[in-house]
Amino acid sequence: MVKFPARMSATDFLDWEPGDGSRHELVDGERRAMAPAGTIHAFQQNELGSLIRNHLRERGSACEALANPGVIPHLLSAHNVRVPDLGVTCSALAPGQPTLADPVLLIEILSPSNQAQNWSNVWAYTSIPSVREILVLHSNRMGAELLRRKSDGGWPEEPEHITVGDLMLDSIGFRIAMIELYARTGLKSD
Repeated sequence: MVKFPARMSATDFLDWEPGDGSRHELVDGERRAMAPAGTIHAFQQNELGSLIRNHLRERGSACEALANPGVIPHLLSAHNVRVPDLGVTCSALAPGQPTLADPVLLIEILSPSNQAQNWSNVWAYTSIPSVREILVLHSNRMGAELLRRKSDGGWPEEPEHITVGDLMLDSIGFRIAMIELYARTGLKSD
């Protein structure tokens, strides 16, 4: 049995290999196991990631969309490596780079069982200076919550709730109808 320090550093975490195929993130120095995504969650991650990737390529953007990238919040950065479902960066990707540099958009997909953990991550993401938007998609109903950084650098107290109409991600110039985003999930709005 391997013993781990009571509080793991981000550097130690990035060097650590669990060896069992499980996924983890580091939250305030503690390893947190991540359960496999449910089918709708996985579908949404793949679908939205593909839509964003295609959008960026069609625009000739230097930005890239990545699934499950590690990001380091500036809040307690020595002891945090969070893992959003999707991230977009406009900085060049480098071989061997352990975490996503300068994300502009981070996306979490909520499942009923992981809401508290995901919202904890969302508030940690607001401490990353490059992040302009944070999208939270629901996987049990049609709905999204969007936090967009204000012009003064601050964040709104509450996210914008989107259930109908278009979802617009200003950080990457992306727009899609909510009904189209959820069309193949079988989910409806409240």
